[in-house]
Amino acid sequence: MKNTNTVGVAAPNYGKRSFVDNAIAKVTGIITRKARGTKFQFWLYKSYWHSKIAQPTNNADLSNIYMSGRPNYGAGIGHQLANWNSGLYHSGIFKLKFAHYPFSSPKWEKLFGFGEGEPSVYDLTKNKGYKLVRLPWFEEFSKEDTEKAFNIIKSYSGKKVVFLLDTDQGYKKQFETRDILQAKFYKATARSNDNIVLNNEYFNIAVHIRPRMAIETDIVWEKRGLDNIYFSKVLDQVLALCSEKNVKIYLFSQGNKANFPEFDKYKNITYCLDMNPYDSVVNMVYADCIISSKSSFSYKPALISNGIKICPSSFWHRYPNTNDFILVDNDSIFDIEKLKKQLLL
Repeated sequence: MKNTNTVGVAAPNYGKRSFVDNAIAKVTGIITRKARGTKFQFWLYKSYWHSKIAQPTNNADLSNIYMSGRPNYGAGIGHQLANWNSGLYHSGIFKLKFAHYPFSSPKWEKLFGFGEGEPSVYDLTKNKGYKLVRLPWFEEFSKEDTEKAFNIIKSYSGKKVVFLLDTDQGYKKQFETRDILQAKFYKATARSNDNIVLNNEYFNIAVHIRPRMAIETDIVWEKRGLDNIYFSKVLDQVLALCSEKNVKIYLFSQGNKANFPEFDKYKNITYCLDMNPYDSVVNMVYADCIISSKSSFSYKPALISNGIKICPSSFWHRYPNTNDFILVDNDSIFDIEKLKKQLLL
């Protein structure tokens, strides 16, 4: 039981752990993931057994209880943002206070500024006398699982506790915290130092193409990938409606220009293939229009952006049902009339 309840405190070391800590975390992750969907899903956590001993009550005092989502430091920043956002969302669902857990590097931490003005897990557990407790992974759409998780929380009534969601705790929609994410991003101190390459005299279109990874099989790529032709077709339709606008195109991806022959025909296109990921995210956010991939790396900038978002409908996260989000099927077909209205605003 000991290893499956090991919890790392969110110290400001940005993911740097010892070999032993990494090994424990890896083994713990394998065990808990294997248990998901089985009767052992909750049994592996001390907090579950605590709820069996300290029976929860409906009038539990949750005033001193926080919740946080720990970014998966072994994943990319888009994935980490989903983890963090899950903590923010579920803290609201369970009516708890939210505590910030840092991203994997100080650069990402500063760029988003999501921890500014928020209590941190590190400060609460190291300086304020709070105990860090792991909440078992639960199926977010299961009423039974959610009730079990809430009963665990209520069993700590009156105590100073920070609940840490399990690694990659599901939160499929992701967009319900959008207003908070936008407010935090635009108010962050880093905004005064943003490196913007967009031209304010033009209508700036950002296109993000997620490249195929060497380890991806054809089956995986069919689910996660979109080829250059898809993006070219979408862009052609957008440009056809922008005949009276001065347009600049910015292509965000990896590789070199030769990997994108479908884009040779476009004028005023800038290939942002060597741009660092931090500047890439910021410029995608500030674009007047972003054409995103099946990738969290452009999904999150789309959520934060105030511009027009043209996004693949078959992505595993969901989108707000708002006019500024225009969804595209795998054949590059979308609601042209909806885009027309947005371009007139």
